[in-house]
Amino acid sequence: MPTLPQRSAAPVDDDGLSRRRRTIETGALVARSFGLISTGVAAAGIGAGAAAVASADMRFVCWAGVVTMGVSNVLAHLGRRRPASRWYPWLSAGQSVIETATITAIVALASRETAETTWPLLAPAIAVAAVRHRIVGALMVFAATTLGFALLAPGSHDLFYLIVVGFMIAVITGTQSSALDRHLRALDETRHALQHQATHDGLTGLPNRAHLAAYADRHTGRPFGVLLLDLNGFKQVNDEHGHAAGDLLLHEIGARLTVALGGDGLAGRLGGDEFLVLLPDADSAVAARVMVRIHDAIRRPVDIGAGRAVTVGVSAGVALRPRDCPADLDTLTAEADAGMYRDKRGRSRAA
Repeated sequence: MPTLPQRSAAPVDDDGLSRRRRTIETGALVARSFGLISTGVAAAGIGAGAAAVASADMRFVCWAGVVTMGVSNVLAHLGRRRPASRWYPWLSAGQSVIETATITAIVALASRETAETTWPLLAPAIAVAAVRHRIVGALMVFAATTLGFALLAPGSHDLFYLIVVGFMIAVITGTQSSALDRHLRALDETRHALQHQATHDGLTGLPNRAHLAAYADRHTGRPFGVLLLDLNGFKQVNDEHGHAAGDLLLHEIGARLTVALGGDGLAGRLGGDEFLVLLPDADSAVAARVMVRIHDAIRRPVDIGAGRAVTVGVSAGVALRPRDCPADLDTLTAEADAGMYRDKRGRSRAA
Protein backbone atom coordinates (compact mmCIF):
# COMPACT_ATOMS: atom_id res chain seq x y z
CA MET A 1 0.00 0.00 0.00
CA PRO A 2 1.50 3.38 -0.97
CA THR A 3 2.28 5.77 1.86
CA LEU A 4 2.82 9.46 1.30
CA PRO A 5 5.15 11.56 3.47
CA GLN A 6 3.65 13.78 6.13
CA ARG A 7 6.04 16.59 5.30
CA SER A 8 7.33 17.90 2.01
CA ALA A 9 9.99 20.30 0.92
CA ALA A 10 8.94 23.92 1.29
CA PRO A 11 8.25 25.58 -2.03
CA VAL A 12 10.47 28.37 -3.23
CA ASP A 13 8.56 31.57 -2.39
CA ASP A 14 11.34 34.02 -3.11
CA ASP A 15 14.42 34.31 -5.30
CA GLY A 16 17.73 36.11 -5.46
CA LEU A 17 16.49 38.82 -7.81
CA SER A 18 13.55 39.71 -5.58
CA ARG A 19 15.78 39.85 -2.52
CA ARG A 20 18.23 42.02 -4.42
CA ARG A 21 15.44 44.40 -5.41
CA ARG A 22 14.27 44.70 -1.82
CA THR A 23 17.83 45.46 -0.75
CA ILE A 24 18.15 48.12 -3.44
CA GLU A 25 14.93 49.83 -2.39
CA THR A 26 15.82 49.66 1.29
CA GLY A 27 19.18 51.30 0.60
CA ALA A 28 17.49 53.89 -1.61
CA LEU A 29 15.00 54.78 1.11
CA VAL A 30 17.72 55.23 3.72
CA ALA A 31 20.15 57.18 1.52
CA ARG A 32 17.48 59.34 -0.09
CA SER A 33 15.88 60.16 3.25
CA PHE A 34 19.26 61.41 4.46
CA GLY A 35 19.62 63.52 1.32
CA LEU A 36 16.07 64.82 1.64
CA ILE A 37 16.63 65.95 5.22
CA SER A 38 20.04 67.46 4.46
CA THR A 39 18.70 69.38 1.45
CA GLY A 40 15.70 70.62 3.38
CA VAL A 41 17.84 71.81 6.29
CA ALA A 42 20.18 73.67 3.94
CA ALA A 43 17.26 75.23 2.01
CA ALA A 44 15.79 76.41 5.30
CA GLY A 45 19.03 78.29 6.04
CA ILE A 46 20.13 76.02 8.89
CA GLY A 47 23.65 74.68 9.37
CA ALA A 48 26.83 74.86 7.32
CA GLY A 49 25.06 73.97 4.07
CA ALA A 50 23.00 77.18 4.21
CA ALA A 51 25.89 79.18 2.70
CA ALA A 52 25.60 77.22 -0.55
CA VAL A 53 21.87 77.99 -0.75
CA ALA A 54 22.04 81.75 -0.72
CA SER A 55 20.12 82.68 -3.88
CA ALA A 56 16.40 82.40 -4.46
CA ASP A 57 16.98 80.13 -7.47
CA MET A 58 19.08 77.76 -5.37
CA ARG A 59 16.49 77.65 -2.60
CA PHE A 60 13.76 76.92 -5.14
CA VAL A 61 15.76 74.10 -6.69
CA CYS A 62 16.52 72.63 -3.26
CA TRP A 63 12.89 72.72 -2.15
CA ALA A 64 11.87 71.18 -5.48
CA GLY A 65 14.49 68.50 -4.81
CA VAL A 66 12.94 67.79 -1.41
CA VAL A 67 9.57 67.21 -3.10
CA THR A 68 10.98 65.01 -5.86
CA MET A 69 12.99 62.95 -3.36
CA GLY A 70 9.79 62.42 -1.39
CA VAL A 71 8.06 61.18 -4.56
CA SER A 72 11.00 58.87 -5.24
CA ASN A 73 10.74 57.46 -1.73
CA VAL A 74 7.09 56.62 -2.36
CA LEU A 75 8.11 54.75 -5.52
CA ALA A 76 10.88 52.97 -3.59
CA HIS A 77 8.40 51.90 -0.90
CA LEU A 78 6.04 50.48 -3.54
CA GLY A 79 8.92 48.67 -5.24
CA ARG A 80 10.13 47.22 -1.96
CA ARG A 81 6.70 45.84 -1.16
CA ARG A 82 6.24 44.21 -4.58
CA PRO A 83 9.68 43.38 -5.98
CA ALA A 84 8.27 40.69 -8.29
CA SER A 85 5.53 42.92 -9.72
CA ARG A 86 5.47 43.62 -13.44
CA TRP A 87 5.40 47.31 -12.46
CA TYR A 88 8.72 47.15 -10.63
CA PRO A 89 10.89 48.07 -13.68
CA TRP A 90 8.74 51.17 -14.21
CA LEU A 91 8.96 52.14 -10.55
CA SER A 92 12.72 51.72 -10.64
CA ALA A 93 13.08 53.66 -13.90
CA GLY A 94 10.92 56.45 -12.51
CA GLN A 95 13.22 56.81 -9.52
CA SER A 96 16.29 56.94 -11.77
CA VAL A 97 14.77 59.69 -13.92
CA ILE A 98 13.71 61.77 -10.91
CA GLU A 99 17.05 61.31 -9.14
CA THR A 100 19.06 62.19 -12.24
CA ALA A 101 17.09 65.37 -12.96
CA THR A 102 17.11 66.48 -9.31
CA ILE A 103 20.79 65.98 -8.55
CA THR A 104 21.89 67.40 -11.92
CA ALA A 105 19.91 70.59 -11.39
CA ILE A 106 21.20 71.07 -7.83
CA VAL A 107 24.84 70.32 -8.69
CA ALA A 108 24.89 72.46 -11.86
CA LEU A 109 23.27 75.45 -10.16
CA ALA A 110 25.56 75.15 -7.15
CA SER A 111 28.59 74.96 -9.42
CA ARG A 112 27.43 78.06 -11.30
CA GLU A 113 26.67 80.16 -8.22
CA THR A 114 29.42 79.11 -5.82
CA ALA A 115 33.10 78.29 -5.91
CA GLU A 116 32.44 74.86 -4.42
CA THR A 117 33.35 71.69 -6.34
CA THR A 118 30.03 69.87 -6.55
CA TRP A 119 30.34 67.63 -9.63
CA PRO A 120 31.39 64.53 -7.57
CA LEU A 121 27.84 64.50 -6.20
CA LEU A 122 26.72 63.21 -9.61
CA ALA A 123 28.70 59.99 -9.17
CA PRO A 124 26.15 58.32 -6.80
CA ALA A 125 23.40 58.81 -9.39
CA ILE A 126 25.50 56.93 -11.96
CA ALA A 127 26.35 54.14 -9.49
CA VAL A 128 22.73 53.76 -8.40
CA ALA A 129 21.62 53.55 -12.04
CA ALA A 130 24.19 50.79 -12.54
CA VAL A 131 22.76 48.85 -9.60
CA ARG A 132 19.21 49.29 -10.87
CA HIS A 133 19.65 49.03 -14.64
CA ARG A 134 23.13 47.60 -15.17
CA ILE A 135 25.55 48.91 -17.81
CA VAL A 136 22.90 50.44 -20.06
CA GLY A 137 21.34 52.39 -17.20
CA ALA A 138 24.72 53.58 -15.95
CA LEU A 139 25.75 54.89 -19.36
CA MET A 140 22.39 56.59 -19.90
CA VAL A 141 22.55 58.39 -16.56
CA PHE A 142 26.19 59.35 -17.22
CA ALA A 143 25.15 60.87 -20.53
CA ALA A 144 22.15 62.66 -18.98
CA THR A 145 24.10 64.12 -16.05
CA THR A 146 26.97 65.23 -18.30
CA LEU A 147 24.66 66.87 -20.82
CA GLY A 148 22.56 68.49 -18.10
CA PHE A 149 25.64 69.84 -16.31
CA ALA A 150 27.04 71.23 -19.57
CA LEU A 151 23.76 73.00 -20.37
CA LEU A 152 23.06 74.36 -16.88
CA ALA A 153 26.66 75.28 -16.02
CA PRO A 154 28.20 76.29 -19.36
CA GLY A 155 31.89 77.03 -19.35
CA SER A 156 32.55 75.17 -16.08
CA HIS A 157 36.09 73.86 -15.78
CA ASP A 158 34.70 70.82 -13.94
CA LEU A 159 33.05 69.39 -17.07
CA PHE A 160 36.22 67.62 -18.19
CA TYR A 161 36.65 65.86 -14.84
CA LEU A 162 32.97 64.97 -14.78
CA ILE A 163 33.25 63.30 -18.20
CA VAL A 164 36.38 61.31 -17.35
CA VAL A 165 35.43 60.21 -13.85
CA GLY A 166 31.73 59.74 -14.66
CA PHE A 167 32.47 57.48 -17.62
CA MET A 168 34.87 55.37 -15.54
CA ILE A 169 32.29 54.99 -12.78
CA ALA A 170 29.58 54.08 -15.31
CA VAL A 171 31.69 51.38 -16.98
CA ILE A 172 33.07 49.85 -13.77
CA THR A 173 29.82 49.78 -11.79
CA GLY A 174 27.70 48.94 -14.83
CA THR A 175 29.72 45.92 -15.91
CA GLN A 176 29.91 44.59 -12.35
CA SER A 177 26.18 45.00 -11.86
CA SER A 178 25.46 43.28 -15.18
CA ALA A 179 27.69 40.35 -14.21
CA LEU A 180 25.97 40.05 -10.82
CA ASP A 181 22.55 40.16 -12.46
CA ARG A 182 23.47 37.34 -14.87
CA HIS A 183 24.85 35.33 -11.95
CA LEU A 184 21.67 35.76 -9.91
CA ARG A 185 19.47 34.80 -12.84
CA ALA A 186 21.52 31.65 -13.44
CA LEU A 187 21.27 30.74 -9.75
CA ASP A 188 17.51 31.29 -9.77
CA GLU A 189 17.08 29.12 -12.86
CA THR A 190 19.12 26.38 -11.20
CA ARG A 191 17.10 26.65 -7.97
CA HIS A 192 13.82 26.48 -9.82
CA ALA A 193 15.01 23.47 -11.83
CA LEU A 194 16.08 21.69 -8.64
CA GLN A 195 12.79 22.57 -6.98
CA HIS A 196 10.92 21.10 -9.93
CA GLN A 197 13.01 17.94 -9.80
CA ALA A 198 12.33 17.60 -6.07
CA THR A 199 8.55 17.87 -6.51
CA HIS A 200 7.90 16.16 -9.85
CA ASP A 201 8.31 12.71 -11.30
CA GLY A 202 11.21 12.57 -13.71
CA LEU A 203 9.53 10.23 -16.21
CA THR A 204 6.02 11.64 -16.56
CA GLY A 205 6.57 15.20 -15.32
CA LEU A 206 3.63 14.77 -12.95
CA PRO A 207 3.77 15.87 -9.30
CA ASN A 208 5.45 13.32 -7.03
CA ARG A 209 4.58 12.21 -3.50
CA ALA A 210 6.02 15.33 -1.86
CA HIS A 211 4.10 17.66 -4.15
CA LEU A 212 0.87 15.73 -3.67
CA ALA A 213 1.27 15.81 0.11
CA ALA A 214 1.83 19.57 0.09
CA TYR A 215 -1.21 20.05 -2.15
CA ALA A 216 -3.41 17.99 0.18
CA ASP A 217 -2.16 19.91 3.22
CA ARG A 218 -3.41 23.13 1.66
CA HIS A 219 -6.95 21.69 1.59
CA THR A 220 -7.13 20.44 5.17
CA GLY A 221 -10.65 20.62 6.60
CA ARG A 222 -12.30 20.85 3.18
CA PRO A 223 -14.16 18.12 1.26
CA PHE A 224 -11.58 16.10 -0.61
CA GLY A 225 -11.54 13.20 -3.02
CA VAL A 226 -8.71 10.75 -3.72
CA LEU A 227 -8.55 8.40 -6.69
CA LEU A 228 -5.87 5.71 -6.76
CA LEU A 229 -5.24 4.30 -10.23
CA ASP A 230 -3.36 1.18 -11.28
CA LEU A 231 -2.85 0.30 -14.94
CA ASN A 232 -4.05 -3.10 -16.12
CA GLY A 233 -1.77 -4.68 -18.69
CA PHE A 234 1.27 -2.54 -18.04
CA LYS A 235 3.45 -5.54 -17.10
CA GLN A 236 2.61 -7.23 -20.38
CA VAL A 237 3.68 -4.12 -22.31
CA ASN A 238 7.02 -4.15 -20.51
CA ASP A 239 7.49 -7.87 -21.07
CA GLU A 240 6.52 -7.89 -24.75
CA HIS A 241 7.87 -4.53 -25.96
CA GLY A 242 10.58 -3.60 -23.44
CA HIS A 243 10.97 -1.00 -20.73
CA ALA A 244 11.42 1.84 -23.22
CA ALA A 245 7.92 1.17 -24.51
CA GLY A 246 6.66 1.02 -20.94
CA ASP A 247 8.20 4.42 -20.23
CA LEU A 248 6.53 5.89 -23.32
CA LEU A 249 3.22 4.45 -22.13
CA LEU A 250 3.57 5.95 -18.65
CA HIS A 251 4.51 9.34 -20.07
CA GLU A 252 1.48 9.36 -22.35
CA ILE A 253 -0.87 8.24 -19.58
CA GLY A 254 0.44 11.04 -17.37
CA ALA A 255 -0.28 13.60 -20.10
CA ARG A 256 -3.77 12.20 -20.65
CA LEU A 257 -4.58 12.34 -16.94
CA THR A 258 -3.67 16.01 -16.82
CA VAL A 259 -5.87 16.76 -19.83
CA ALA A 260 -8.74 14.67 -18.47
CA LEU A 261 -8.69 16.51 -15.16
CA GLY A 262 -8.59 19.96 -16.66
CA GLY A 263 -8.82 22.30 -13.69
CA ASP A 264 -10.70 19.93 -11.42
CA GLY A 265 -7.75 18.62 -9.43
CA LEU A 266 -4.19 17.37 -9.48
CA ALA A 267 -2.81 14.11 -10.87
CA GLY A 268 0.51 12.65 -9.72
CA ARG A 269 2.55 9.49 -10.00
CA LEU A 270 3.34 7.42 -6.94
CA GLY A 271 5.69 5.03 -8.71
CA GLY A 272 5.54 2.09 -11.10
CA ASP A 273 2.16 2.17 -12.82
CA GLU A 274 0.28 3.75 -9.89
CA PHE A 275 -1.17 7.24 -10.15
CA LEU A 276 -2.97 9.38 -7.59
CA VAL A 277 -5.64 11.97 -8.40
CA LEU A 278 -6.59 14.59 -5.80
CA LEU A 279 -9.96 16.34 -6.09
CA PRO A 280 -10.58 19.31 -3.77
CA ASP A 281 -14.22 19.96 -2.79
CA ALA A 282 -15.30 16.76 -4.53
CA ASP A 283 -18.33 14.63 -3.72
CA SER A 284 -19.33 11.24 -5.14
CA ALA A 285 -20.91 12.78 -8.24
CA VAL A 286 -17.75 14.79 -9.07
CA ALA A 287 -15.54 11.75 -8.48
CA ALA A 288 -17.75 9.62 -10.75
CA ARG A 289 -17.61 12.18 -13.57
CA VAL A 290 -13.84 12.43 -13.29
CA MET A 291 -13.48 8.64 -13.34
CA VAL A 292 -15.49 8.44 -16.57
CA ARG A 293 -13.16 10.96 -18.21
CA ILE A 294 -10.10 9.09 -16.91
CA HIS A 295 -11.36 5.71 -18.18
CA ASP A 296 -12.10 7.22 -21.60
CA ALA A 297 -8.64 8.80 -21.76
CA ILE A 298 -6.65 5.75 -20.67
CA ARG A 299 -8.35 3.11 -22.78
CA ARG A 300 -7.43 4.81 -26.06
CA PRO A 301 -4.51 3.08 -27.86
CA VAL A 302 -1.05 4.47 -27.11
CA ASP A 303 1.58 4.73 -29.83
CA ILE A 304 4.85 3.25 -28.54
CA GLY A 305 6.85 3.76 -31.74
CA ALA A 306 7.79 1.68 -34.78
CA GLY A 307 4.15 1.55 -35.86
CA ARG A 308 3.11 -0.25 -32.67
CA ALA A 309 0.21 0.66 -30.42
CA VAL A 310 -0.88 -0.83 -27.09
CA THR A 311 -4.01 -0.57 -25.03
CA VAL A 312 -4.22 -0.77 -21.24
CA GLY A 313 -7.02 -0.56 -18.76
CA VAL A 314 -7.22 0.90 -15.28
CA SER A 315 -8.39 -0.26 -11.88
CA ALA A 316 -9.39 2.51 -9.51
CA GLY A 317 -10.30 3.08 -5.90
CA VAL A 318 -12.07 6.14 -4.54
CA ALA A 319 -12.00 7.74 -1.10
CA LEU A 320 -14.03 10.82 -0.15
CA ARG A 321 -13.65 13.08 2.86
CA PRO A 322 -16.52 15.32 3.98
CA ARG A 323 -15.96 18.82 5.32
CA ASP A 324 -14.17 19.08 8.69
CA CYS A 325 -13.34 15.37 8.69
CA PRO A 326 -9.90 14.75 10.28
CA ALA A 327 -8.85 12.08 7.74
CA ASP A 328 -5.46 12.96 6.24
CA LEU A 329 -4.05 12.02 2.85
CA ASP A 330 -2.45 8.80 4.09
CA THR A 331 -5.81 7.63 5.47
CA LEU A 332 -7.64 8.51 2.28
CA THR A 333 -4.94 6.88 0.13
CA ALA A 334 -5.18 3.67 2.17
CA GLU A 335 -8.96 3.63 1.71
CA ALA A 336 -8.64 4.26 -2.03
CA ASP A 337 -5.93 1.58 -2.22
CA ALA A 338 -8.28 -1.00 -0.71
CA GLY A 339 -10.97 0.01 -3.21
CA MET A 340 -8.53 -0.25 -6.09
CA TYR A 341 -7.59 -3.82 -5.16
CA ARG A 342 -11.27 -4.78 -4.89
CA ASP A 343 -11.80 -3.34 -8.37
CA LYS A 344 -8.77 -5.23 -9.72
CA ARG A 345 -9.93 -8.55 -8.20
CA GLY A 346 -13.41 -8.00 -9.64
CA ARG A 347 -11.96 -7.46 -13.11
CA SER A 348 -9.80 -10.56 -12.78
CA ARG A 349 -12.80 -12.73 -11.85
CA ALA A 350 -14.82 -11.24 -14.69
CA ALA A 351 -11.99 -12.02 -17.14
